[in-house]
Amino acid sequence: MTSTHEQWDIVSGVGITALAVAEGRAAESAREDRLINDPYARALVDAADAPQLASAEAQELMRGMVSDYMGVRTRFFDEFFLRAAAGGCGQAVILASGLDTRAFRLAWPSGVRVFEIDQPKVLEFKDRTLDDIGAKPAAERHAVAVDLRDDWASALQDAGFDTSVPTAWLAEGLLPYLPVDAEAQLLDTIHRFSAPGSRLSIEHVAGDRDQMLGDEIRKVSDQWGIDLPSLFSVEDRPDPGDVLTGKGWTVRRDPSTEIAAGYGRTFSGVQEMFHEQSQMLTARLEG
Repeated sequence: MTSTHEQWDIVSGVGITALAVAEGRAAESAREDRLINDPYARALVDAADAPQLASAEAQELMRGMVSDYMGVRTRFFDEFFLRAAAGGCGQAVILASGLDTRAFRLAWPSGVRVFEIDQPKVLEFKDRTLDDIGAKPAAERHAVAVDLRDDWASALQDAGFDTSVPTAWLAEGLLPYLPVDAEAQLLDTIHRFSAPGSRLSIEHVAGDRDQMLGDEIRKVSDQWGIDLPSLFSVEDRPDPGDVLTGKGWTVRRDPSTEIAAGYGRTFSGVQEMFHEQSQMLTARLEG
């Protein structure tokens, strides 16, 4: 399949955001009170050798903006996958997976297949780095190298995805980047490819997206030399939970602030702003 869209690697464009998320997971994993343990995140960050993250100022800015948030978000979605797999979902699909290592670090039940969808260069970097350190997947893993703006559904099926098997889908940190039409198409495709009993979890920015693109984001943009606000879509759009409800899914909403409190975490400053604006949606397609 040939993409008609611009490709990016792990240190440019949206790729650098995947690296920043991995840095957040690495920082969280090093804490004594960590909520997650990602033993591969630091190796991935170090292998990228990204100049944007090298300075002490950049690292401090990253810690202040995302490390705590990544711990909470990652833990929530880890638990989502494990519950879904224990509840009968034989497949997991991670959309725009970036440097996600759940296929390697979670205790998957026997027989579960994990599909990771992302840009070819991002997956190539991850596969090469994890292979170099001897990492072995804990589930049957399939890397699906395709742009989500292309025909990713066909690529997923070509990789062995079975539409008759209940599936756990994850859109983590994805929807803010999608134009309104692309978001609608994504949700429609997930619905069409989901067998009864499938589950979906989404990180949803419920508040004013313009408010989230403030001074702190612009500081990061200056530090990285990337216009981060231009990567986000601020178009008005239907609430994804309402869209899923209309398609027959049962939807639960968990405000990020309540999730964090449940894990014993509190936030201030820009991290508090992120939490106040975001929800985690968990949906189930009934039979």
